[in-house]
Amino acid sequence: MPPLQILMVTQRFFPEMGGIETHVYETSRRLVDQGCRVSVLTTDRSGRLSAQEAVGKVHVTRVPAWPRERDYYIAPDIYRSILASNADLIHVQGYHTFVPPLAMAAALRRRLPYVLTFHSGGHSSPLRNALRWPQHGSLAPLVRRAMRLIGVSKFEADFFSRRMRVPRERFAVIRNGAQMPAVEPTAGPSPLIVSVGRLERYKGHHRLISALPHLLAQLPQARVRILGDGPYKSELSALAARLGLADRVTIAGIPPSDREGVAALLGGAAAIVLLSEYEAHPVAVMEALAMRRRVVVTDCSGLSEMVDGDSVVAVPIHAREAEIASAILDQVRKGPMPQAADLPTWDDCACRLRQTYEDVIARHGLR
Repeated sequence: MPPLQILMVTQRFFPEMGGIETHVYETSRRLVDQGCRVSVLTTDRSGRLSAQEAVGKVHVTRVPAWPRERDYYIAPDIYRSILASNADLIHVQGYHTFVPPLAMAAALRRRLPYVLTFHSGGHSSPLRNALRWPQHGSLAPLVRRAMRLIGVSKFEADFFSRRMRVPRERFAVIRNGAQMPAVEPTAGPSPLIVSVGRLERYKGHHRLISALPHLLAQLPQARVRILGDGPYKSELSALAARLGLADRVTIAGIPPSDREGVAALLGGAAAIVLLSEYEAHPVAVMEALAMRRRVVVTDCSGLSEMVDGDSVVAVPIHAREAEIASAILDQVRKGPMPQAADLPTWDDCACRLRQTYEDVIARHGLR
């Protein structure tokens, strides 16, 4: 039998940075190694990226999207590209923008089976969060017609089963992987606390900065690195300056292609924090654990599922600054974990995806 031809559709892909981008990049390459033929169909809002590109053995097609400065952009060529596709199966990655419903509608018209991984996340806008309910309601008919639904955590699968009124048994849980390059840590002369994630208010970076004075009272040499890029940077810089902490807080991303740079920074951290209001199954925490770092998260959404009381501890979502500082200090004092946690790898994730594809194809007699 010829190899399965899989078309992954995602709103963004490398060199843009984020959890979905990392997931698609890591799994698509490994699926090729496991005998599939994989292509990626994505968008380019900048107009500066290549329309056609080979990333290893994965062929990437980028189509224009508008508006360029918003995250609810539309890309009509997604629909047209799927109508012309010779894929055996469409894998829609994420559900946030207008790209996923276009992809699912095109797959239905073309009579191509599709699966959907939600990769859900939060948002800094109260209005956008309020609009989630009607968004989910409008997407539900397309979601219910997917051959398989995938959550990256049990929390996500349970949540969308209830929200979309889809039987839970139609969901698979396939967690993100954790594999980092073997590098020498870039440990500095003073304890470094790293907060990872796109610079959005809901990611909680400001809560770490606000807690830093309490941490400095017990750990006078502590420094903070906010690892990410995004629209909230100026507000975070202003907060650090207002608290007299501009010399203690560095806000800068690392290019997503520089995996060694990310690994070196995480490996040199005294602790990693992710004080987000919502995460499904954050790649950042998985990467921190792969580097034997201890982590502090908020006790909410998919983050609660990662708490083990030792390597990952949680603070309440409305914790005060002193409580956040105390949790971070406790993790710093424990030191690095003696060995990496037993985590799923990207190879495991790709293998589970391939098995899901094969099950869909076989069960529905699609080849």
